[in-house]
Amino acid sequence: MTGVTDGQHARVGVGFRPIDGFTDYQAKYYAHELQRSYASDHVGKLAGLLFDAQVEPKPHQIDAALFALQTPFLKGVILADEVGLGKTIEAGIVISQYWAERKRSTLIIAPSSLRQQWQQELYEKFLIPSSLLDAKTKDRLLGVGRSPEVLICSYEFAQRHELSLLRAWDVVVADEAHRLRNFWNGKAKVANAVAHIVDGAHKTVLLTATPLQNKLEELYGLVSVFDPNYFYSLDAFRERYIKNRESAAFDDLGDRVAQVSKRTLRRDADKYIRFTERLPLTVGFEPGQPAQGECRQGGLSG
Repeated sequence: MTGVTDGQHARVGVGFRPIDGFTDYQAKYYAHELQRSYASDHVGKLAGLLFDAQVEPKPHQIDAALFALQTPFLKGVILADEVGLGKTIEAGIVISQYWAERKRSTLIIAPSSLRQQWQQELYEKFLIPSSLLDAKTKDRLLGVGRSPEVLICSYEFAQRHELSLLRAWDVVVADEAHRLRNFWNGKAKVANAVAHIVDGAHKTVLLTATPLQNKLEELYGLVSVFDPNYFYSLDAFRERYIKNRESAAFDDLGDRVAQVSKRTLRRDADKYIRFTERLPLTVGFEPGQPAQGECRQGGLSG
């Protein structure tokens, strides 16, 4: 084929397909330019995504998303904002960035009751298609040659079909991740399954408003889900941070945790978010004679 350049060969080569208005080559070039133009902790990295998204992220949500994206050397992060501060939006921004970079092998693990909410949020706010993964759709959605989309499953599904989910995910998001806190004791079946699933992921994002409730070991457990060697071992963690009561140990633990987790409190966000004001009201109640009789009758009959 004389007179044809290598570039022309590339344009007429087998497997050439325009995707979303761009050729494979163009998409790869633009993704490279996005990565090259801005540092990973610069909001400009997300400018195009935020422009197209049907949502106006709050400052702390952008900070949290950048925190997750600017740590490529970490296998995972914990986004632990207080309730009502929009952790779903933060995870959506992270997923959108991976999606824009053509890294679209994405799994979301959430409580069963929140799966459809996740699907709706992803499409309405970020225009990202997704499907609910269950026993009926498993073979079709996990098969070879499917169209790129986010898959959403429950924790129960992840436990029952762990082997089917062992693959090289680009990003795995676990919502209500406090369910995984007991991973440290080795007896939590769901947490063990999730840990095996995220082991092959490029990035894991855990979402929880309560990363710590009863024991410091729970914090160890959450981090160990995506990086079992971060604190070396459970014995080392206990020796350094639980048995050691010196303030330097707590400072060191705070520094270590800050490298893998991001938390915003409601009082930190009230400068730009108007929370519904709730005032406790005490109302005196004195039951009349008939009401007292009814109470006694109800107590006797119960």
